[in-house]
Amino acid sequence: MQIIPIHIEKEIVPSDVLSKLILNSCELNNGDILVVAQKIISKQEGRLIKLSTVIPSLLAEGISSQYQKDPRIIELILSESKRIIRMNNGIIVVETNDGFICANAGIDESNVESGYVTLLPINSDISAQTIRNNILEQTKKNVAVIISDTFGRPFRMGQTNCAIGISGLNPILDYAGTFDSFEKILRVTAIAIADELSAAAELVMGKSLKCPVAIIRDYSFMMEEHVAGELIRPEHEDLFR
Repeated sequence: MQIIPIHIEKEIVPSDVLSKLILNSCELNNGDILVVAQKIISKQEGRLIKLSTVIPSLLAEGISSQYQKDPRIIELILSESKRIIRMNNGIIVVETNDGFICANAGIDESNVESGYVTLLPINSDISAQTIRNNILEQTKKNVAVIISDTFGRPFRMGQTNCAIGISGLNPILDYAGTFDSFEKILRVTAIAIADELSAAAELVMGKSLKCPVAIIRDYSFMMEEHVAGELIRPEHEDLFR
């Protein structure tokens, strides 16, 4: 398996067509997996917000005074969330409108001009599908696409890239019903391969390398239609909510 970094030097703006930028920067093969950083999706889709345009609510002002965070960012967190899960030590963990559990609703101030933040894409599965369809139309090559973002993890230090949007592959490899090396039947083993592929791609993408896309080549998988929501554990099965 190969992980190939794709460098895109220009600053992404809404008028850009991401599939064209990607194709101008690399050669794709049938069966490749493209891992695309959420940040350039958000920029291209106009999810870049100027903080001076945000008017904080009384609730946002109240949370701000308690957690020493910019009330405008808190207002955006609230608007991008279904509910707050935890607030502690200046960290606000929420359930986003898409159902992801993450800090600050994925709102990010890194790699953008001062005074701006990016929000998560409105629907990252559609974002992935659009890139995939455009590449198929332009090159006749069928690839899978993963939109990735950086998440923290309960009980583990550090962060890792996870899939928040997919097109063209099953995000979970389910071993249930198969046999291990001792001929025992596996009953519950399911590997989140979309997250593992996202994390592997981050090794070459980095955070400051102007490498928002990576190709994963020669990984064996079936082209299937799924959504990233399949990675979200239902609340009734979640021991920590």
